Amino acid sequence: MYVNYFKRIIDITVSIILLILLFPIITIVSVIIKLDSSGPILFKQKRVGKLLNMFVIYKFRTMYDEQRNVGNEPLIGKAEGVTNIGYYLRRFKIDEIPQLWNVFIGDMSLVGPRPSIKEQLVNMTDQEIKRYDVRPGITGLSQISGNIHLSWKKRYMYDIEYTSNITFMKDMLILLKTILIIFYGEDKFIKYK
Repeated sequence: MYVNYFKRIIDITVSIILLILLFPIITIVSVIIKLDSSGPILFKQKRVGKLLNMFVIYKFRTMYDEQRNVGNEPLIGKAEGVTNIGYYLRRFKIDEIPQLWNVFIGDMSLVGPRPSIKEQLVNMTDQEIKRYDVRPGITGLSQISGNIHLSWKKRYMYDIEYTSNITFMKDMLILLKTILIIFYGEDKFIKYK
């Protein structure tokens, strides 16, 4: 009942409320991004969603607007290519705010496995592809368990664990822990690598 109905109702309600409440921050961040470096305000990229359907994800741009190869290594801290403001947008997860629109229109959920790029499917097992049985999320079990400090295999393990038992309480705990991570950093919440 929760997964089929209430989870989506919560996603729509919360995303609308947050988009309205965060509008002043969205406006200020948009201006700062334009002043900080040339390029678009939003970063758009095709990602794999529920049932392997492709969709366009929206994030605040945190890198200089230039062509680069998408690598498998996470960008941690003040990595090369990250703008001055981009570091802070990433550190405090502000760059993820535009994904509330993805949640509202149904591409994503507040909680679920992070949406991957299509190229990652090649290295996934049939078991790991089960992470796409549900809508991808802005945050998820792997994000509160170490995220970029974990190997991809460990992240997929957490994703599968989440998709096999989705409950309202689990979603609420993930959201609460995400708030703590925003303030204290992901490295404080690594279970094991």
